[in-house]
Amino acid sequence: MKRKVFILLVLLTGFQTIVQAQKPNRIAYIDMEFILANVPEYQEASAQLEERVQQWKVELDRDFKKVEAMQIALEQERPLLTKELIEEREATIAFENSKIAEYQQKRFGSNGDFLIQKKQLIKPIQDQVFNAIQEIGTQRNYDYIFDRTSNVGMVFSAEKHNISDQVLRSITRASKREQLNSRGEVAEMEIEENRTVEEDAEIVEKEQAVQAVKDEREALLDARQKEKDSIREVKQREFDERRAKILEDRQRKKDSIDAVRKQKIEDMKKKDND
Repeated sequence: MKRKVFILLVLLTGFQTIVQAQKPNRIAYIDMEFILANVPEYQEASAQLEERVQQWKVELDRDFKKVEAMQIALEQERPLLTKELIEEREATIAFENSKIAEYQQKRFGSNGDFLIQKKQLIKPIQDQVFNAIQEIGTQRNYDYIFDRTSNVGMVFSAEKHNISDQVLRSITRASKREQLNSRGEVAEMEIEENRTVEEDAEIVEKEQAVQAVKDEREALLDARQKEKDSIREVKQREFDERRAKILEDRQRKKDSIDAVRKQKIEDMKKKDND
C-alpha cells in the first residue's frame, strides 16, 4: 500500500513539473502614445514645450525674413554699387546667416535646448508611467510587456528571464581560460565553471563580508593613528610654546641686566665728569 502511495506521489510530482514547464508565458502590450496622451501632466508639459518651440520658430522666421530682405535689396541695388560695397553687403548677409545657423543649433541641435527641456519636462512623467508598468507586471505575474508604439519594444520582463549574470559569467570565464597556463589553474577554473549563479553569489557575499571587516579594521587603525598624530601635535605645540616663553623670559632678564649695567656706566661717567 505504501509503495503504491509513493509511486502515485512521484507520478503527480512529475506531472506537475511537466505542466509548469509547458505553462505559456504571460504576455501583454501597451500603447505608450495613448497612455501619455491621456495623462494631464504630460499634456501640460508638452504644451509648455510647444509654446517655447513656437517662440523659437517665430524668432527664426523673423531673422530669415530680415536676411531675405537684405538679399533682395542687394540684388536690386547691385548695378549701382561698387565692388567694395557689394562685398561688404555680402559679408554682412553671410554673417547674419551664420548667426541663424548657430541659433538653430542652439535651440534644435543634438545638444540643443529643445531636447534638454524635453527631458526636463517630460522624462519625469515617462518615468512615472514606466514605474507603473513595472508594478503591474510584478503584481500580475506577467512575463513580458511590450510597447507597440516604441522602438524599444519590451518595457517589462520578469526577473526570472534575466540571464545577464549567466552571460557575464560565460564571457568572464572564457577570458580567464585564455590566460590559464598550468593544469592546476585549469582544474580550478573547471570547478568555478561548475558553480551555479547562486553559489557564485554566496561566494561574492562572503568575500564582500570579509572585505567589509578588513575595511572596518583599517578605518579603525587609521582613526587611532590620526588620534595619536593629533595628541603628538598638541604636545609638540605645548612644548614649543613653553620653550618660546622660557627664551622670552631669558631675553627679558638679559635685557634688564644689560639696561642696569648701561645705567651704572652712564652714572659713573657722569660722576667722573663732575
